[in-house]
Amino acid sequence: MFDFSQLRCFAAVAEELHFGRAAARLNMTQPPLSRQIQVLERILDVQLLERTSRSVRLTAAGRSFLPEAQRILRLAETATHVTRQVAAGRAGVLKLGFTAASAYDFLPRLVTALRRALPDVTLALREMISRDQVEELLAGRIDAALVRPPVTHPDLIAVRALAEPLVAALPAGNVLAVREHLTPGDLAGEPLVGYAPNEARYFHDLVQGLLAEAAVEPPIVQRLTQIHAILALVRAALGIALVPAAAERLRFEGVVFRPLLLPAPRPAELVLAWRRDADEPLIARLVAILAELPPA
Repeated sequence: MFDFSQLRCFAAVAEELHFGRAAARLNMTQPPLSRQIQVLERILDVQLLERTSRSVRLTAAGRSFLPEAQRILRLAETATHVTRQVAAGRAGVLKLGFTAASAYDFLPRLVTALRRALPDVTLALREMISRDQVEELLAGRIDAALVRPPVTHPDLIAVRALAEPLVAALPAGNVLAVREHLTPGDLAGEPLVGYAPNEARYFHDLVQGLLAEAAVEPPIVQRLTQIHAILALVRAALGIALVPAAAERLRFEGVVFRPLLLPAPRPAELVLAWRRDADEPLIARLVAILAELPPA
């Protein structure tokens, strides 16, 4: 079987139709160039070039073989380039899971930064709740995940990606909507649209812990999973809700947002998690880009 060196030599002579120019182009002398082509012709058992003291011409077999040789050389160059790009974390496919709430603000900023820094990387994004993301991550079906803490599995590594305050979402007609900010004590007696304790466990525990610290027990009128559904019920004046600040980006008509003053910060956190044994160079690139991501 012929090798790439023989193909490069043949292609150079066939394109230049001159041994001297082809040899100079390949940075070699003419005798070894001629030998490489003779070896190639013996392997193929055909004559590729007609040589005289004054000219070089392609035979019919040579004219047929040239585009195939050029195609093989291009494929080899592309394979080499792609392999090096993947090894350097500059190409490939990054399968990233994310929660619905992270898509309000954080995910678009991260995706923009990734596309700017790694234009040759294909992003495969999957929206899932945190529990499902962890399962997919451990099974190797995604490379990284944007999930709610805590991430406790010993086979996973996690770093904080985001910490944002909770804000109060109120119907525009609520008497508390005229205030510049609220405290947990202001929620006493106000109907609250809360989070489902299983499907939205992170936000359920966060809000319930905040209310318990303030010794406030507002009546829970509904428990839902998705923040946009919660805001829809707030708009319908069923109650007040505590949501991450990024939810303001949804711009629900008839819903106003007010800062929530707390004695100690209780931010809603998001973490980036990946497998401890991951050898994908793109993960290191993702972590570096995340570390440099400016705040909203």
